[in-house]
Amino acid sequence: MLKSRLKQTIVLMAFLTMSIFLLASCGESTGDEPTGNSDGITIFNSKMEIQDQMLEMAERYTKETGVPVEVYYSADTVSAHLATRYASNSPYTLSMVDAKDVYSLAEEHAVDLSDEKWTGDTQYAISIGDKVYGFPVCVEARGIIYNKDAIEKTTGEKFDPAKVSTLKDFKALIAKLKKGGMESPTGVLKEDWSLAAHYLAQIYEERDDPDAFVRGLSDGSVKLVKDKKFNALMDTFDVLMDNNYAKESAISAEREVTEQKLAEGELAFLFGGNWDWSVISAYDYTKNMGLMPVPQDMKDGMNQMLVGGGSKFFFIDSSENTSDKQRQQAKDFLNWLVYDEAGQNFIVDDCALVPAFSNIDKAVGDPLGASVKKYADANKLIPNYNYLPDDHYAILGAQFQKYLAGKSDRKGFAKDVETYWKTKTLTPHEN
Repeated sequence: MLKSRLKQTIVLMAFLTMSIFLLASCGESTGDEPTGNSDGITIFNSKMEIQDQMLEMAERYTKETGVPVEVYYSADTVSAHLATRYASNSPYTLSMVDAKDVYSLAEEHAVDLSDEKWTGDTQYAISIGDKVYGFPVCVEARGIIYNKDAIEKTTGEKFDPAKVSTLKDFKALIAKLKKGGMESPTGVLKEDWSLAAHYLAQIYEERDDPDAFVRGLSDGSVKLVKDKKFNALMDTFDVLMDNNYAKESAISAEREVTEQKLAEGELAFLFGGNWDWSVISAYDYTKNMGLMPVPQDMKDGMNQMLVGGGSKFFFIDSSENTSDKQRQQAKDFLNWLVYDEAGQNFIVDDCALVPAFSNIDKAVGDPLGASVKKYADANKLIPNYNYLPDDHYAILGAQFQKYLAGKSDRKGFAKDVETYWKTKTLTPHEN
């Protein structure tokens, strides 16, 4: 009898402990199912770098407004993760996705936001037909990250990124850095998303008509080995690769180690974007850093521009599983981000993001973001190409990694890219 009561007590204590744990964890899930509450909003965040900030914001927002907010993150592919939510009739109130996801999901799953005030304060919202579906979370761009302090200390000369726009300029500066004692001035991120979704994508993006170029790859009329842009960008990549500190084990180099070396001045250059600041800022970084266009021997002016634009977009669920009250709460939250000082502070200060709205005049604190804002304000951003297939960066990222590892040459890599696109049909879309 005593043993039976003791067992019951242990079970009850375990149950109470678990209950307390679950209550304490509310709003801090990184991938569990939404609770399905009829009051308050659930937010899906696909931007890993700001998950901690999103969780803290949700707690503050709930306390200040009385509107319960829960934030979730998943490392799964956005489309696959959201598909499971739709299938279980438990969609998020607000989903933060990539542009291509808005184009593929919005007409069936999103609310028309055309009447919202903020649509007049941004050029980055996503529209399909005459309806606005995508709220731009921020502006991001990519190019070559430079450590100005390291360059000037090593060369003994002032560094002006605007004067390093051709491959000849870039090679000359690298030679000076090596002469000054910087044995390996560059780093190369081996991640498939960096190689294929970012660097390779510029080969499509730096065109007057990216759609036409992609169609040419699909129908076989484009031959990359004869394409001037492909060769110009690959020539620059070869210079980055040949001067990589991890040249002998390039696909083993850890991102954090590479970015630490750049932050602390051991390296001078790394291809990346302003999102890299979330990693760089964790180290003892030097004061003067920035983003510059990828140097290349082309006369089309694109070696004076970054590639970027609106990055990550919220859409509001239109299904019967979300109430009109929740949809209004979601709209209020988006307006809070744009027009409330606390919301603006969250975007610019807490998340270190470049705002996508013209009414937000807060100074961007980090140097990479400041570079992006400078190019955006000067209308020197080449638009992102938002219509790549979901498997593009995984499949071609693996092929690019072979090239980085020296297991493939340029001709072979070009063939890999062409072979991939011959299996794809460009999804119809509006420009």
